[in-house]
Amino acid sequence: MTNDSDRLPSRSPAEPAPPAGIDRREVIRRVGLLLGGAAFVGGTTLLDACVGDAPANGTATGGTGRTIGTFTVKDQAFLDEIADTILPTTGKSPGAKAAGTGTFMAVMVTDCYTPADQAIFRAGMSTVNEACQTLHKTSFMEATPTQRNAVLVQLDREQHDYMRGKKAEDPTHYFRMMKELTMLGFFTSEIGYTQAMRYKETPGAYQPCIPYAPGETIWASHA
Repeated sequence: MTNDSDRLPSRSPAEPAPPAGIDRREVIRRVGLLLGGAAFVGGTTLLDACVGDAPANGTATGGTGRTIGTFTVKDQAFLDEIADTILPTTGKSPGAKAAGTGTFMAVMVTDCYTPADQAIFRAGMSTVNEACQTLHKTSFMEATPTQRNAVLVQLDREQHDYMRGKKAEDPTHYFRMMKELTMLGFFTSEIGYTQAMRYKETPGAYQPCIPYAPGETIWASHA
């Protein structure tokens, strides 16, 4: 696949931090718009947590090299590779792995997802690996970037068809969750905000209309 102060609950040292001057609660709202305006899984819990001081359930204990909830270091590395396949490194910015998106996903699922959604997400991680075994006869971690991309493109088609036909009471597809968390984690990270997008901490006077040259990155929202 190709491209595209409030606090996060129990933010670990490795978790992407918002640039100075950015209100993360507002960023989360705007990333929701980036995702098409739809509420994402765990978003309500995350916004509620931004108001208070405590995480949703206080179970996240992780950071680089540490377990987060039930997510081992290997699990976080696995999520990093999924995220980096969705948002890989480009000529303009590092990819989602460099932004620590795998760790971010583990924190979000642990602190903001319901037990039912956590189970769907964890089962989905196994399904991604099984899909890679079926398609390429190798594990997702040992697959080439091209093989990983083919697997995720196939799963993205499945989630798109499922989400389009699902009823309100049906759960969200696991790969939809992974895509949402990848987008949210990357575009609220320092790398996403300052390298994938253009960001000025002190933007100056408001200018509603400025010239745009094709190929330029979008401006980051400023709180």
